[in-house]
Amino acid sequence: MLSRTEAAGRVHDLRRSVLADRATETVPLSELSGRTLATDVVATEDQPPRSHATMDGFAFDATDDYPLRLRDVSVYPEDRPPELGEGEAVRIATGAPLPEGANAVLKREEATVEGEGEGDDGAERLSGPPLDPWTYVYRRGSNVTAGETLFTAGERLSAKDAILLRDLGHESVEVHERFSVALLATGTEIHEGRHTDLDSPMLAALVRSWGHEATYEGSVPDDYETVRDRVADLAAAYDVVVTTGGTSVGRKDYAVRALADLGEVLFHRVRVRPGKPIAVARLPEHDAVAFAIPGKPVGAHTITTLVAKPFFTGDRPLSSIPATLTRGFEIGAEGFDYVVPVTLSGAIEGSGGDGTENDAGVTEALPLGHVDSSLTVYDDVFDPSVLSSSTRATRADGFVVTRTGLDAGTEVDVVPYDAVER
Repeated sequence: MLSRTEAAGRVHDLRRSVLADRATETVPLSELSGRTLATDVVATEDQPPRSHATMDGFAFDATDDYPLRLRDVSVYPEDRPPELGEGEAVRIATGAPLPEGANAVLKREEATVEGEGEGDDGAERLSGPPLDPWTYVYRRGSNVTAGETLFTAGERLSAKDAILLRDLGHESVEVHERFSVALLATGTEIHEGRHTDLDSPMLAALVRSWGHEATYEGSVPDDYETVRDRVADLAAAYDVVVTTGGTSVGRKDYAVRALADLGEVLFHRVRVRPGKPIAVARLPEHDAVAFAIPGKPVGAHTITTLVAKPFFTGDRPLSSIPATLTRGFEIGAEGFDYVVPVTLSGAIEGSGGDGTENDAGVTEALPLGHVDSSLTVYDDVFDPSVLSSSTRATRADGFVVTRTGLDAGTEVDVVPYDAVER
């Protein structure tokens, strides 16, 4: 068995090797969200190309002494600004280019403008608080330097990336084609309608949320040749085949054996509970990749989002919320990453918890499945086997990953489910 990090790393390496030969297409920036960049994006010029004001006010050289001679000029974003002499200032609008000889902007509300000052020029005089150079100035090249690589091939893009790409002069980007993914449930009990297929809709939703195309291709009974031949047919038609069920060591668990006959199994089983018996394979005859996902629904979601996801999205760090554990638990066999669902309550609004504020003003995490929670699965020892089958466990807000038992009051990092589903 591999560790979780080693398994996810191998999946990410598999992604890189597949993308190296994958076809590309060009899409407008309005359609880039969730797509995988095919080429590096390198800045061709400094951004911004020249310094400009970030406040309405007055532009001048911050090393000059007040009062300053205020020229009868106002600079707007569309203007070509005049060059300033020593001791001079001009009115300037937000977004306007900074005049040559200026290096700071004094906010209008902090400025004092007086009438005719000393001398015979009749100009107004500007005074105000002392400023450091580059105050309220968006400095040339401070955002992007020409020649700098801003995006690298293989990155998964999001909507916010359109802002920088457009600023760099791009109206479209070259991306890899989406993966086409076939979903196949195995198991006679599902094929004959005695049990509901709980995994395929969830997996399809995950694949689509990760920016790819998912198609449910039905089910097959627990017959080895039927499983093998159906996987082969789907591998010929899709880039990725995802099977559910049949990944353990039971007499009718045929999924992994079928993948081994059709190609190369890169690994089988990962030190994660629930979700341990995942398998990943390359099927070179059909130029396809296959994931065999265990059938228990919560385990299927857990192992897919923690181990299979990097193939679809790249290697993305998981965000987390600090919380205090309200109930402790022990673990069973050592040497595994235990993924413990929790519900959140307390100070974090929008976390999916009840949003109520406790006296300490902290976020609290209650293991969902503990006898003191709304789902009674275990008491002292976390039970991933039973929890993996509990559909109510999906009402958790996130999960804690641990290799040891934890005491009540322990500070933990909770990974929200939306962090692994996007």
